[in-house]
Amino acid sequence: MSTITGSRRCFSHEALFYSGMEGFLEATTRFVGEGVRAGEDVLVSVSADKIERLRSALNDDDRVQFLDISVVGRNPGRIIPAWKEFVAYRGDADRPVRGVGEPIWPERRSDELVESQHHESLLNVAFAQTPRFRLLCPYDVATLRADVIVEAKRSHPYVLQGEGCVPCAEFRGVSACAAPRRDALPPAPASATEISFTAAGLPDLRDVITSLTSESFPPERVADARLAISELCGNTVRHGGGQGTLRAWQEGSSWVFEVTDKGVIGDPLAGRIPPRADQVGGFGLWLVHRLCDLVQQRQLDSRNVTRVRIAAHGSQR
Repeated sequence: MSTITGSRRCFSHEALFYSGMEGFLEATTRFVGEGVRAGEDVLVSVSADKIERLRSALNDDDRVQFLDISVVGRNPGRIIPAWKEFVAYRGDADRPVRGVGEPIWPERRSDELVESQHHESLLNVAFAQTPRFRLLCPYDVATLRADVIVEAKRSHPYVLQGEGCVPCAEFRGVSACAAPRRDALPPAPASATEISFTAAGLPDLRDVITSLTSESFPPERVADARLAISELCGNTVRHGGGQGTLRAWQEGSSWVFEVTDKGVIGDPLAGRIPPRADQVGGFGLWLVHRLCDLVQQRQLDSRNVTRVRIAAHGSQR
């Protein structure tokens, strides 16, 4: 395979397979340092301990910004907006930028892992037309399962090797990355509250959400849950055939809500791209991603399923 070096004129989504902290530091310091020396701005979104080590290795260079991935990426659906904002403010067709983002780590919950992997695929869709942007996604082969590494190869067109990168033969392609998710979610528990609703029942549904969450959530999270689920159910009424089913159950200190309808979400990036100020509609899923700790969407046969998790103390919006 041919090696690709230097600044590329299109989006370059690269996987880095490393082993342990020293392997991470060696490769990312070289990658970031190369960008700084070329006059590029760099955004690094990794764990707090890696930020500390990398900041020290780079001597606090002011061209490098840092974001704690455990905050910005607790809901993987919020990561693309962070990259979009960085590229919009720091890069253009004539000014390359680069980033380092590590949304997958061993402690991720299983549902978060699945959505983080989906996020990695969607990056190829979100930035397909973005020039001069190199994004490096590190994966620790010493701590991650083998199947996670296999999936990383399927979601990244390139793999960083030394000072260059090579095409990844396992990459599934941008069109496949944009396809709707059709893998089934784990079934709701038999004890879940289940409510069928239409437009006439939306006010009562809001009261049910308040009642379910008020004993375990502080008031501000009760309000968040009420607003987020109202948006989902309102979307069902407007775009999902006029009726749907809501299921709700508690998992530890979190509540899980699932809305099923007959709608189709055609945009794979729905909820992940900030609505324009002059836009009419399209704010619902964006708001849901800001309020919830996890959002999962599936197109199953003739059903659209959206499942969200809302923790008692939510992540930063």
